[in-house]
Amino acid sequence: MKMNYEEMLDRAYLLIPKEALNHERFVIPVAESMIQGKKTIMKGISGLIKDMRRDEKHFMKYLMKETGLPITKNGNQIIINGKLGAIQLNKIIENYFKDFVLCASCGKPDTKILTENGAKVMKCEACGAIAPVKNI
Repeated sequence: MKMNYEEMLDRAYLLIPKEALNHERFVIPVAESMIQGKKTIMKGISGLIKDMRRDEKHFMKYLMKETGLPITKNGNQIIINGKLGAIQLNKIIENYFKDFVLCASCGKPDTKILTENGAKVMKCEACGAIAPVKNI
């Protein structure tokens, strides 16, 4: 059986795994967390901070403000002194990325927070956009 080019291309396209068809080069990471007694433990914090390219203290301050709960860091995990579901926690992380990591113009994560004229701004290294940063 002889196939033409289009048929071979269609066949090859069907063999590609669905994960490879995702066109996003950046996906907001999902935090791994568990509830132990009255505390929530979030694991893998250093990987999350690395993906953000932000100061750890800034993220911790944001997390503390959003949850309204005391937070401590213990190695590669964060201990939240209260029960917080995985969906709630990941929504807070998603909001942090939208407010402090992703560019408002192009949506790419290639941003840096700088201080210009005494005000904090987020500058996108991909498109060059500059936007003010909210205070926590």
